[in-house]
This record gives sequence, structure tokens and C-alpha cells, in this order.
Amino acid sequence: MSLTKKEIMAEVVRSGKDPTYFANKYAKISHPLHGLIPFEMYDFQHGVMNSFKDNRFNIILKARQLGISTTVAAYVCWLLLFHRDKNVLVVATKLSTAANLVKKAKSIYKHLPMWLKIASIEIDNRNSFELSNGSQVKASSTSGDAGRSEALSLLVVDEAAIVEGLDEMWAGLYPTLSTGGGCIALSTPYGVGNWFHKNYIEAEEGKNDFVPLKLPWNMHPERDGIWFEKETRNMSKREIAQELECNFNASGETVVHGDDLKRILEDIIEPRHCTGFDRNYWIWKEVDPHAEYLAVADVARGDGSDYSVCQIFNLQDMEQAAEYQGKITPDMFAPLLHQIGSEYNKALMVIENNSLGIGVLNRLEELEYSNLYYSLRSTHEYVDQPTAQAMGGIAGFTMSMKTRPLVIGKFEEFVRNKLITINSQRLANEVKTFIWHNGRPQGMRGYNDDLVIASAIGCWVRDTALTVNKREVEYKKAMISGIMKDNKTFHTRIEGQGGFVPPKKPKNNYVGNDGRTYDLSWIIKG
Repeated sequence: MSLTKKEIMAEVVRSGKDPTYFANKYAKISHPLHGLIPFEMYDFQHGVMNSFKDNRFNIILKARQLGISTTVAAYVCWLLLFHRDKNVLVVATKLSTAANLVKKAKSIYKHLPMWLKIASIEIDNRNSFELSNGSQVKASSTSGDAGRSEALSLLVVDEAAIVEGLDEMWAGLYPTLSTGGGCIALSTPYGVGNWFHKNYIEAEEGKNDFVPLKLPWNMHPERDGIWFEKETRNMSKREIAQELECNFNASGETVVHGDDLKRILEDIIEPRHCTGFDRNYWIWKEVDPHAEYLAVADVARGDGSDYSVCQIFNLQDMEQAAEYQGKITPDMFAPLLHQIGSEYNKALMVIENNSLGIGVLNRLEELEYSNLYYSLRSTHEYVDQPTAQAMGGIAGFTMSMKTRPLVIGKFEEFVRNKLITINSQRLANEVKTFIWHNGRPQGMRGYNDDLVIASAIGCWVRDTALTVNKREVEYKKAMISGIMKDNKTFHTRIEGQGGFVPPKKPKNNYVGNDGRTYDLSWIIKG
């Protein structure tokens, strides 16, 4: 269809003012089955495009295969074509991912009508291109110095949830947007605690400048329950949550499953008392004089990023009764533990015997705390203090590379089977960011896991050391009670046994009626 100069001018002006009109009417995209087709946007894509135009900062939580990356590419193409000297940077965890979005934008430009190409491509590289009006776009991996030396008009972060070190990179890139540049961060969810999760949640709460956009699978008008059932037939719950449902809690590689994590977050309660010299000693349950308690402590220096913590559990049902978390020096922590343990009926005090923990254990022994956890060397068999002294036992709990996965596994088992009741928001927050990283369970980068580790040790001691020890005591009692005393003697024919009577020897001689003695030895066998 040929247009007059007046019509061309009108179309150029209208396209330059409205990116949705430009993309919907003139953008063409590559379809895997149908080849090059017009980019006929759905309503939700129109909304996304308008948000890009109207807001500097956009953060998009999306399901897979909604065409959002293509929408971003069309917007980038529009921004470059109708504006001078725009500088767009696309970053992703892999350079190939970022380059793919640049490639889409370049393809859209190349298939525009010739009269709409009001600026031509002057520099064309695999990962970038620049137009004659001075606008350019380039792809970059998430290296530490990506885009730092440039003034950016737009920063696009693709798959932002899985970009490692994005906190540090954002701190370096944000100043480059200070002249009026914007940011589009888009991703499927990948667990909690990362940059994408934090900024999306803060955006929903109005705590930052990002405008949040949530696009689950059913935003697509051609998807229904039948499609969902077919698509998820061979997917795990975590994959469904991550790829389709936009569920942060159930996605990612958290040690605790998303369903259990959701339950924990719903069940937490405010402490009855926040006490202690720093108000960091939280109490939910008053002391039951008839109950037994378990106290588990992890010791830190008191001047770093880690905290010294102590968890108090009721041994009967493993409900969290109290919790301490603070930056306290070890010499002050020992008296505090003595006080806490004494208040809870001389709770069994379990302390990880690392370098700092040993000092606290020694101090508690000096304070004559009477219920410290001891174990036999090279094992986790719980023994009392006299037995430990006699058999070379050691005070405290030894966490090693071998036992750590077992201890964490026990915690996950307790949570999954609802054998532990978590009341603390602080502990729940740590559980949210406790993940598998390179096969090792640990807190996400920049987050603590002290409360989780203390709770995990508590679960291990409760289920393994104390249960086994109690069972062995019951076995010994049963064995002793089975010993009986009987005053009866056993009469056997074995010489040396009680009641043995030697048989009478037969007589060899016989006196007959006639008074004569006869020798009968030849009759009796010798």
C-alpha cells in the first residue's frame, strides 16, 4: 500500500508519539512456525508498553513465553529510532541472553517500511548497533564494570532474578541513570532474598521508584485450564511456581519447600516480651515448671556481620519458646546463656564448639551450669558430664562438613512433617533465604543463617542424640529388670553341679545262704 507524503508524515509522527501504535502496526517478529509475522500485541502487552513510556523504572514479574522480551525489544527499537543520542544497555546473566534481545530489536528495525527508517544503521555488530541519529544499544554480561563509565538512557536487566551480584552491579549502574535514564527489570521468580525479589516487593509496598507489573500464565488470552494442565503434566511444583505462577516462595532452590515456607510465614506470631539489655531476647511461651527445655546457641564475635543466637525449644513438642539474636561479645554472652538456661528449668544447653564457642563453654563450666551438652569424641552420642569426664567426652556440639548436611536435612524433615513450631519472624526470614548453593545449604549472599543453624542443631539433638540416648537407657533398665533370682538348685548328673550325688558302687562279693562268699566281679562290666 503506497502512502502520500502527507500520510507518511502523519504515520511517522503518530508512531513517534505512541510506541504501542508503532509496535502493533509496523513491528514484525520471527515466529518459530509461521516465519516473519506482524507483532499483533495482546492487551496486557499494550499495558506493559505504555508503562515503559510513562514510568522511568519498571520491574516485571512474569511467566514464561508471554512475549515480554519481544515487547521490550520493540520498545527499545522505538526509543532508538525516534529519539536522538539515546544509550541503551541490555544486561543478563549470559551475554548470549542479552545479545538475543538486541538481535530482536535489530530485526524489528530491519523489517520496518523504508519510509519509516528515519535513521539508518551506521554501526552493526553482533552484540550492538548504532543509528545515524546517535542512538545505540549494546548487550553486556553482568560483569562488575558493565556500563559504569556511560550515561544510560535505559538499562534493561533480563532474567534479573538469576543474575548473581546484581546488588553490587546496581549500586554501580544507578548513578549512570541519574540524568533521567530509566530501567526495565524483567524475570521469572527464582526464590526470595535476591535483588529482583527485594525490589519487586518494595515496589509493591511503594518503598522504591519501580512500578511493579505481575504477569502470571493466565494473562495470555489463549491459555486456559486445559492448557495449564497439559503444560504442567511433567513439571514439579517448584517449576510450576517459577515458570508459570509468579510465586516467589515456591520457586528457587530454597532448602525448605515453598508450601512449607508459606505455612511458616502464615503461622508466625508476635512475641509476648522483647526484653534483655538490647531488647533482642524475644519470649513467646512462659516457663512451664513441669516441662523440659532445649537451648541451642551459636557464638559470633559480636563485631561482624554474624549474630550470636540462642533458640529455646520445648523438648516435648519442639515449639519455639524464646529466641535471642544480637551482636554481643562472647564474654557477655556466657552469663546471658546461663541466665536464659536457668530460667527455663536448667535447659539442656547445646553450644556449637567452634573457636568462639569453646570459650563460652569454658565460661559456663566456671559458672557451674549443670546441664551442658557433652558428646563422645568423634561421635554425637550424648552423655552426661561425669560420663564425659570418664570416657574423654567433649563439651558442645561439633559441626563438621560431614554432619552439616545431615543436620540441615533433619531440620527440613522436622519442618516438612510439622514436628517443629516456628514462632519467630526473624527465623522465618532466614528460612526464606536459606538455599542450596553449589550443593551446600547456606544463607543467600548477604543474608544470615545463624538462627536456622541453631534450630537445625536443636532438631538433630532432639531426634538423634537424646532419642537414642533415652532408648539406650530404657534398654538397660529393661535388661536389669529382667534379671531374676531363684533359690532353687538344679539337680543334674554332671559332677560339680549343685545337688550332684555320686552313684553307689555295686558290690563285687556275694554271701550265699550257706555262709560262703562268692566273687561276682566277672559279671559287672568295668
